[in-house]
Amino acid sequence: MALTKNQIKFLRGIAHGLRPTVLIGGNGLTPAVIAELLSTLETHELVKVKMNEGDREERAEMIEVMLELPGVEMVQKIGSTLVVYKEREEDPELKSELPRK
Repeated sequence: MALTKNQIKFLRGIAHGLRPTVLIGGNGLTPAVIAELLSTLETHELVKVKMNEGDREERAEMIEVMLELPGVEMVQKIGSTLVVYKEREEDPELKSELPRK
């Protein structure tokens, strides 16, 4: 599912008040961090990720890896902070209400 411009705008508004819940440190994007990201996305759908290490190219590579995960979509990137969204697979009644278009 590709997010529309209105959906991205809506999610960016929600993400503004969020604190980063997944932090990527000196070891980079390890399998444990990826598992934590997927677990957090399944619970919250919208997650801020803070990348504390690496230069611009390294962060770009980490972003590419995160966006290759199934169903993960980028909402916003500012500096070393990334906001990602993944539609919840279980408990459809708990899904956030996104604008249709």
